[in-house]
Amino acid sequence: MNAFRIVPSVAEYAEFCGFAKEAALGEKDLILTNEYIYQPAISALNLGCQTLFQEQYGAGEPTDVMVDAILSALAGKEYERLVAVGGGTIIDIAKVLAVAKRGERVDDLYAHMGTLEKVHPLLIVPTTCGTGSEVTNISIINRTTKGVKQGIVSPAMFADQAVLIPGMLASLPYGVYATSSIDAMIHAVESYLSPDACPLSELFSEKALELILPCWKAAADSGEKDGWKPYAAEFLRASNYAGIAFGHAGCAAVHALSYPLGGVHHVAHGESNQVMFAPVLQKYLEKHPTGKINRLETLLSKLLGCAETAAIPALYSLMDRVLPRRPMREYGVTEDELPRYADSVIETQQRLLGHNYVPLTRDEILAIYKCAY
Repeated sequence: MNAFRIVPSVAEYAEFCGFAKEAALGEKDLILTNEYIYQPAISALNLGCQTLFQEQYGAGEPTDVMVDAILSALAGKEYERLVAVGGGTIIDIAKVLAVAKRGERVDDLYAHMGTLEKVHPLLIVPTTCGTGSEVTNISIINRTTKGVKQGIVSPAMFADQAVLIPGMLASLPYGVYATSSIDAMIHAVESYLSPDACPLSELFSEKALELILPCWKAAADSGEKDGWKPYAAEFLRASNYAGIAFGHAGCAAVHALSYPLGGVHHVAHGESNQVMFAPVLQKYLEKHPTGKINRLETLLSKLLGCAETAAIPALYSLMDRVLPRRPMREYGVTEDELPRYADSVIETQQRLLGHNYVPLTRDEILAIYKCAY
């Protein structure tokens, strides 16, 4: 078993200005972000940093085309530190920029993941409460030429510092809060059930769930769209803890099976994970009803105030209060796509499938897709 470790230092500030002062941000730093984040939170600080706004090179989650365009735009720039301020798209792109040498493209990085080296020190400020990516060494890119999302993984892609600033979540739209916090919950569950989990990683998985679930309930009970915002710090920490957990123990079939839905039909990452979450857990329970999943039921029953046998369905119900689940067909998926999705997962997602609670065959993966359809 790999030794448990947390590579980036983790700091927390109330506002961006405190971080900027302590980090001495200036003209030798490049801030990668979105303009809608930069203008209200950073611009008025007059830091003198160089900037690059992701949306000028494409919308949505990161693709090879988008990242290659950004690499081309930066070819003539000179900067030292890279400061990523944003959600999963910004963070995934920043990790690529941190290791890409001048003239390299995304495909080049996939070709030599084992020898990647850090080119720029990387500081990450997450502005959503789901990815946990600020403490992991993986970047997920939609490889449009292959029609699949795949991870670039390297120790060189760890941030040098992860910076938690709850104030940066103040303008987060409800939909992003919902999908990102669902993603964090799934990170916690998948890493907890992973055969690669250890007692230390389990602590982070458990703490993430202990933060997310009561805050979900309180937010939903408030009846207010912004009812989650008083718990922004808790959601941000939970995302970070879940990131630490899955950085050690891995994500599994939920993520693996969601990638075709996101890559082909452009469904948001957290939402596509939500579609697959219940069908995957149902298959786990069908194949191995006694085992570590019972420990998960015990934990959930305490957090949700229900019997252990009702705990996982109660989790589904609470998640649906955050964002109602939709079947795959409502995203434009046709039934004849499902076998191709199953084949694609077997072919391209073995890294994730290795973290499954129980092994899944191609036919079982297809059955999960049919259940979600």
